[in-house]
Amino acid sequence: MSRGSLPLIGASIALLLVAAFVPPDAALWQVFDYQRRYLAVVLVVFCGAVVYWIRHARQGGRVRIRRIPGLEALDEAVGRATEMGRACLFVPGIQDMNEVQTIAGMTILSRVARTTAEYNATVEVPTSKSLVMTSAREVVQNAYLAAGRPDSYRADRIYYVTDEQFGFVAYVSGLMVREKPAACFYMGMFFAESLILAETGNSIGAIQIAGTAAPSQLPFFVAACDYTLIGEEFFAASAYLSGESDQLGSLKGQDMGKLLVGAVLIVGCLLATVAALTGSEAVGSAVAFLKNVILGS
Repeated sequence: MSRGSLPLIGASIALLLVAAFVPPDAALWQVFDYQRRYLAVVLVVFCGAVVYWIRHARQGGRVRIRRIPGLEALDEAVGRATEMGRACLFVPGIQDMNEVQTIAGMTILSRVARTTAEYNATVEVPTSKSLVMTSAREVVQNAYLAAGRPDSYRADRIYYVTDEQFGFVAYVSGLMVREKPAACFYMGMFFAESLILAETGNSIGAIQIAGTAAPSQLPFFVAACDYTLIGEEFFAASAYLSGESDQLGSLKGQDMGKLLVGAVLIVGCLLATVAALTGSEAVGSAVAFLKNVILGS
């Protein structure tokens, strides 16, 4: 036996002794981490606000929602197209149906299609994804049925162009120049094509309403369109247009949760400022607590 193996043998004997005489730690079954019980309070407050406002709306209570000019102008835009005897163009972005903004755009498409059916106008929907085309056809057909004009529905007005980004944009821009639609709607996820589409529509004198949650594209829509749904206004369209009690109550409850978060942020900033100026440990502990509540850590 070599001298170099003695330390290894000694370590092995020590491990065996520890395993024989020291009992193992027992794992404890724990449903809640009580060190984060404040998160349970936040969850109850958020969910409680949503449930309260849904019940309030179901019972006929008034749920006030801020007026959104872009959604109010949908009927006006379709009415203008009807008076001019020209079509409406609806572009549901360039992403597939797994994008939440595309789904939100379908909600607005339903309202636009129903209004065009009531006014006996035409809506054209070019898409860059085949699944979006199929979904848009279902949405428009249901809207025409709801308006009592199923015979006016034309599936060939909702079609697939190409998955290629600028190939799709080139087609839509050419369509706008040739057909000169009186109203253009851009609702969904857009990238560099946003300014191209909006400027083309502006050049033909169309009334334009856009909606997206992409911060990088909002400035282009704001500059070139008549109305723009910014961020959460776009996602609130479903509740705003439908007027259903469950959706309105859910939207109001979420707003109450956001107000709570905003209040916590303001209080935290004030306490952090006081702690920095006075060096108070108690105030610093309160700031750390609020930070844990906000970040959930």
